[in-house]
Amino acid sequence: MATPALILHPDFHKAHDATRSVQSRLDEAAGLACAIALEVRGAFALPVLDPRPSTLFGSGQIERYTGFIAEENISVVIVNSTLSPVQQRNLEKAWKTKVIDRTALILEIFGERARTHEGKLQVELAALEYQKSRLVRSWTHLERQRGGFGFLGGPGESQIELDRRMIRDRIAAIKKQLEKVTRTRTLHRKVRRDVPFPLVALVGYTNAGKSTLFNRLTEAGTYAADALFATLDPVIRQVKLPSGLTLMLSDTVGFISDLPTQLIAAFRATLEEVLEADLLLHVRDASHPDTDAQKADVTAVLKELFGEEYGAIRQIEVLNKLDRLEAPLPPASPEDVPSCAVSALTGDGIGELLEMIEGTVRNRFLQRRLYHLPLSAGRALAWLHAHGEVLEQRQEDGVMKVNAALSEANIARFEREFSAEMDAAITGS
Repeated sequence: MATPALILHPDFHKAHDATRSVQSRLDEAAGLACAIALEVRGAFALPVLDPRPSTLFGSGQIERYTGFIAEENISVVIVNSTLSPVQQRNLEKAWKTKVIDRTALILEIFGERARTHEGKLQVELAALEYQKSRLVRSWTHLERQRGGFGFLGGPGESQIELDRRMIRDRIAAIKKQLEKVTRTRTLHRKVRRDVPFPLVALVGYTNAGKSTLFNRLTEAGTYAADALFATLDPVIRQVKLPSGLTLMLSDTVGFISDLPTQLIAAFRATLEEVLEADLLLHVRDASHPDTDAQKADVTAVLKELFGEEYGAIRQIEVLNKLDRLEAPLPPASPEDVPSCAVSALTGDGIGELLEMIEGTVRNRFLQRRLYHLPLSAGRALAWLHAHGEVLEQRQEDGVMKVNAALSEANIARFEREFSAEMDAAITGS
């Protein structure tokens, strides 16, 4: 049975809020609540010109919703902003029900959705950092099997302060485990670099269609749903481009406005795939009314991750959900990042996108070489086809002349492994 919930969005009338309408912020908060099967009984915006340190909202606003909460049997009130521990506690006393803020809601979603060992550790670390200054029910809720972190507990349950020493010890233990995971991932990346293939990473606002595009390009069958934060753990698959060039494609967690700082830090290891990428595909929901604001949120997080190197990152904007557009997309300006309009759902525009990806990674990743091989060097020719792109091959003067595009590492591997064949072509023996 779904838990009845009420969403209240404090409208602070700040300048930076102008990029999104109040209704779109309410809709997004409702989407977050539905992502963990809460039943939203109401979603309202409250003007807050002078935030109260003790309760955030004014006494009249608090009184106004007391009756609604009782009549609708609301089990949890979600305040779509950040609450201090004091504000949270006082609102719970006033409304006699559980109150959580936006950070707690996002952490709860992450706690339920994380599947890999690393993902679970990272989310737990973020939850503990968040809980350090708060009164919550008990330590034992962290060990429940259902997932999540217990921020959605029912009304009337006593709230006690967690033993801070236990939290510190647990945080230290998790960080040690994550260090091991990070070392393992570093080794895995080294192995991939030794292969090596270009790494292309999908980034974008949550629910922009990254996983659907990932499945379209890789036929991997990764979980994809019309829900916020459908993907929380990094997934990497090989993709064979039409020319035969192979690349590695990585799907990543979606970004969101006002992403909790605890999660940015906790998921930095997960986002290392993004930092290592040769190309970023910024997937945007072109049909969303707030697509420009969502782009700004993603760009802000990427700039925080990359720092001064952000300007050098190669990107392609993938304007997704073409099938939902009611009007044509406006023409791109010359200074914009290269873009391609697609529908990951129907496959429209995917061919053009693959061509753009190939052109970008080939220019950055592959170098051309002309090799002379004996006509009998079938194994060397097959190796070139398997590990690079054979642009031209012709027989001339009793040898096979092969023009191929290869990565720097594969050039070294080929020339080391097939030096005897190349010497034979030169000497004619």
